[in-house]
Amino acid sequence: MLEPRSYRAPRFLRNPHLQMIAANQVRLVRGVGYERERLETPDGDFLDVDWAPVGAPRAAVLCHGLEGHSRRPYVLGMARALNRAGWDVCAVNYRGCSGTPNRKPFFYHSGMTEDLETVVRHVTHRAGYSTVALVGFSLGGNLILKYLGDRGREVPVQIRAAVAFSVPCDLAGSARAISRPRNRLYLRRFLRRLRKKIEAKQALFPELLSTAGYESIRTFEDFDNRYTAPLHGFRDAQDYYAKASAKPVLERIAVPTLLVNALDDPFLSPECFPYREASQSPYLVLETPCHGSHVGFYDLSRDGTLWSERRTAAFLQDQSLP
Repeated sequence: MLEPRSYRAPRFLRNPHLQMIAANQVRLVRGVGYERERLETPDGDFLDVDWAPVGAPRAAVLCHGLEGHSRRPYVLGMARALNRAGWDVCAVNYRGCSGTPNRKPFFYHSGMTEDLETVVRHVTHRAGYSTVALVGFSLGGNLILKYLGDRGREVPVQIRAAVAFSVPCDLAGSARAISRPRNRLYLRRFLRRLRKKIEAKQALFPELLSTAGYESIRTFEDFDNRYTAPLHGFRDAQDYYAKASAKPVLERIAVPTLLVNALDDPFLSPECFPYREASQSPYLVLETPCHGSHVGFYDLSRDGTLWSERRTAAFLQDQSLP
């Protein structure tokens, strides 16, 4: 199911790098009040989730991107927009992303759906919401699509819809894309943030982790070969990419799902645009606007919302969710 490209970027933001800066660095989002809750995981670790409740009978679970957290502008903006649309919001912080190191030597990865399962179970059972939507960005979008595809028709009945933006659903292709010379500054920034995480883990588990020789890491594949794969039980980076990518399971998704990937997203490869899978699925809606960059979709709305936030609220409204 292919949707028309309804997003139109302002002329001065048709450069993908400016688009990313405007949406994720310059933008300030006010008006969201979080209440933190700590969830214990089955393996003895924890997840911190931040609630933005408005007394609604339905809840949206928000999943951030790589090295993000619940207070990133794109998460806060979506929380505010969905609050206004009549949704309580549960914004997830992955292991080690809430400001407090998690207890285990590992942290999170693109296909760690068991942690999303923990959050969904809490929202549907303990919190008691009968209608739940999942909304994800970048890595969080892959996580949601992988979760839905892995479970197929066995997904909890409370999950009624999902929306995902800027999703590297083919992780190997995305790893190659972000290693292009034009993305060098972004890659270095990610690797610096990840180094800080590894250094914090090294202080807790010196026998398992070390940053010695970290300077030799030049790509995501280098990082994933050295850290992500061994810490999470994968053979190597390519094994991780193959097993954690959402693309192979997209056709098994069985709830209405909107996937929006901009054609000018510098972090996505051609393999991250699943036209065939969407055309063969009665549930997956794919929208590929010409502009929007990576978790961008900035426009000049009077109410301060982004196109992506209004698109999400409209898609959920279209599903006639109670």
